[in-house]
Order: sequence, then C-alpha cells, then structure tokens
Amino acid sequence: MDTMRERFASVTSQLLAEDPRLALVLADIGAAGFAEAEKQHPDRVVNVGIREQLLIGVGGGLALAGLRPVMHTFASFLVERPFEQVKLDLGHQGVGGVLVSAGASYDWPSGGFTHMAPGDVALLDTLDGWTVHVPGHPDEAEALLRHAAAAGDDKVYVRLSVQTNAAPRAVDGAHFRTVREGRDGVVIAVGPMLDPVLAATEGLSVTVLYATTVRPFDAATLRAAAGAAASDVVIVEPYLAGTSTRPAAEALEDRPHRLLGLGVGRQELRRYGQLDEHLAAHGLDPRGLRERIAGFVTAGS
Repeated sequence: MDTMRERFASVTSQLLAEDPRLALVLADIGAAGFAEAEKQHPDRVVNVGIREQLLIGVGGGLALAGLRPVMHTFASFLVERPFEQVKLDLGHQGVGGVLVSAGASYDWPSGGFTHMAPGDVALLDTLDGWTVHVPGHPDEAEALLRHAAAAGDDKVYVRLSVQTNAAPRAVDGAHFRTVREGRDGVVIAVGPMLDPVLAATEGLSVTVLYATTVRPFDAATLRAAAGAAASDVVIVEPYLAGTSTRPAAEALEDRPHRLLGLGVGRQELRRYGQLDEHLAAHGLDPRGLRERIAGFVTAGS
C-alpha cells in the first residue's frame, strides 16, 4: 500500500493535468515526486526552495491571480513557521488555497522537535474559516484532496501522516461516521486514531464516531450520538490534547455532559525514539487509551 504522501503526489499530478486553475507550490520537500508534473506544467508547479514564508506568499499571490494553489511541506514548516503569512497572505487578503502537510505530530522522530507539529490544528483554530481534514488512510487522503482541490476558493488544511488505519472508510469532507454503537458514552476517533480506539474500546458499550473532517466540527452528529440524557464524551486526536474540546462543549452546551480530550501532551519528549514509542508515551496506544477511556466512562456511570 502506498503512503498518504505518495498518494498526494500521484493525485495532485493528475489534478494538475485535469484542472488548469490548479497550481502547486513546494519548498523543496517532496519535489522529487513532482518532477514529471513540473515538466508538464512548468508555469503551475513552483519550487521556492527552503523558504517557507515565501511558499505561502507565492500561494497567496497565485490565488489573487485566480488560481487554486496547493502548498506542501512538513506541518511544522507549513503552519507554524510561516503562520504570519498564513494569517495575512491568505486570510487577510480574502483568498484561499490548500495546505497539505507531512510529518504530522511526530512521524519522523529522528528529525527532532523542529519537524514535529502537534499544535498545528490548534494554531489554525485561531484563524477564521479554515476547513481541516485529517485522513486515516491513503484512500481517504485521495478523496479529501480531491474535495479540497475542488472547494472553490476556500481555505483548506489536509493533514497527512504515516500513521494509517488498516482499512479506509467512506468520507464526504463534512460529517463524522458512526462506526460502533453503545450506551455508556461517545468516543470520537480522529483520522489515524480510529484503529487504536477500536482496539481500546473492544468490549466497552460506547459509540465510536470516526472524524476525518474536524473543522467545521460536526456538532449535529455528536448531538445525535450523545442523546438528550447526560453523556460522557471522549475525543482522541493525533495532535495536541484538547484541541477539539471547545467545539464539542459548544455542541453540547444545553445538555449535561462530561468531556475528556486525549491527544499529544504538551511536554516535549527529548528522547526521540520511534513513532510507536511516542504513541505509548502520550497514551495513544491501545493500552493507554483503554485505561483512560474505560476509567472515564466507568467513573461517570
């Protein structure tokens, strides 16, 4: 099976051939995957080099010229380093584009903290009007990339990862999907957290919702799953813990509920290790999730 990033390269190359409005802006990262596309569309594939602020600035300029820019690099260099340009060159100028990241929270631990971005979605939450997709499988990444490319002039962030679920699910770029039903609470699994959540909640009577589009937040599906009675809700995200607790609380503000946000902790892990070690250290492996989810819903029953 190809990775999400490999699928991004093949799908975006196809879209460049199909849609003359689409443009691609790179900052060296991933450029080799678009060598043929650059030959075919030299006026719409731009590599600015290792200049991430310029990456966003060029994307904003292309959008002002009427194109639909796709901008790609590691999440830490796409959202965090050029955040002022994301805020001004896209948002303030009233233009859109598609940010497609790699690296996720700690996909490449040996790259060090400079290549980790657990706060990327929380940072975009400080801005208005962003759609955020978090696929959990390459097939879902393809569907959401195509959805983002065709999304008019909207501002869209597609967060790719090497972490994947074993099988893809149907995604529509808007709604949560009910994967399992139960009576003792609701667990929202975001993107590649679905398989660990399903393993962690095996035998527990909880409803599991699968979220691949987290902004806008699907309040209606959460409200339907939670019901009118008092409810326990757990959100498991592959980035900063608590990122989605605010929209979830707003969705349930007229109903009694308890809310637990699980995700990447704020403490920097300086022994970089391997990806699975980071998951375990943050309690995002099935064992860690089982302990915290079971303890939370049991305490509330």
